[in-house]
Amino acid sequence: MSLPICTYGNPVLRKKAGEVTDVNDDIRALAREMLETMHKERGLGLAAEQVGRTERIFVIEIPIESDVGDDDQRENPDIEMPLVFINPKITGHTDDVQIGQEGCLSFPEIFANVQRWYEVDAEYTDLDGNSQSIHAKGLLARAIQHELDHLDGILLVDRMSHVKKVALSGKLKRLSKKTKETL
Repeated sequence: MSLPICTYGNPVLRKKAGEVTDVNDDIRALAREMLETMHKERGLGLAAEQVGRTERIFVIEIPIESDVGDDDQRENPDIEMPLVFINPKITGHTDDVQIGQEGCLSFPEIFANVQRWYEVDAEYTDLDGNSQSIHAKGLLARAIQHELDHLDGILLVDRMSHVKKVALSGKLKRLSKKTKETL
């Protein structure tokens, strides 16, 4: 079942997610519904807050054709998609950064350049309740950082430059107003 996306202006997007204490059938069902919703909306990632939930979980699926570096080689060839991250945390990163355009399902048709670490190490729990670790590069690393921001109540607008916020202020105000009218 596809879930409705919470858009900018919905207060749930600013809530810090709570730890998942038990990976049970409800959490597995939430992960399935989040993946279905992400696919339907053509996103690369989706955090629980974006569907009105406050559990510390997000899903990611980077298409193979998008998982390439400047040398046109796969950046994460040994990582199988989709990924479900429960109680994730970044445990390390390189000093190298990347600046790239990001979009967000909670900010339809709004894009901004955002600076992120190029590589990250993360730990998380999988759907079987097992601890996992991952070393991600490029777009996958960017997606992990973006979705982890959501779990901490940090939004795309918070990562935009001041100039970009000013340029998008009209769109952002309209989106927030439209969201609040539907709550």
